Amino acid sequence: QLRLVESGGGSVQPGGSLRLSCAASGFTLDEYAIGWFRQVPGKVREGVSCISASGYGTSYRDSVKGRFTISRDNTKNTVYLQMNSLKPEDTAVYYCAAVRSRPVCVLTSDPPVPGQYNYWGQGTQVTVSS
Repeated sequence: QLRLVESGGGSVQPGGSLRLSCAASGFTLDEYAIGWFRQVPGKVREGVSCISASGYGTSYRDSVKGRFTISRDNTKNTVYLQMNSLKPEDTAVYYCAAVRSRPVCVLTSDPPVPGQYNYWGQGTQVTVSS
């Protein structure tokens, strides 16, 4: 059974850091592009960052550029989202998602689009507050 599990969320003060992990089971990630998304209650889910299947392509939404870094370790079947200089507006439930496609998140500066991804994790809460 194909499954994605997020972890690493929590509560931090503004300026703090968290590292989210997205671990895959039931399949190997090396043929999948991975996206990170976030959602606040009552708002549309938005793309945060993505990494291509090869790992050479990445993109970020403007509001997190320079603060968030996405990476993948295919030997651990895991994708990470390092979040630094966190702000209260980063508070949301964060989801990772996968799509088996090599062209996704290649040669693009646009954040990921939820409709492109078809496997989703259950989400992890990130709260940034003083």
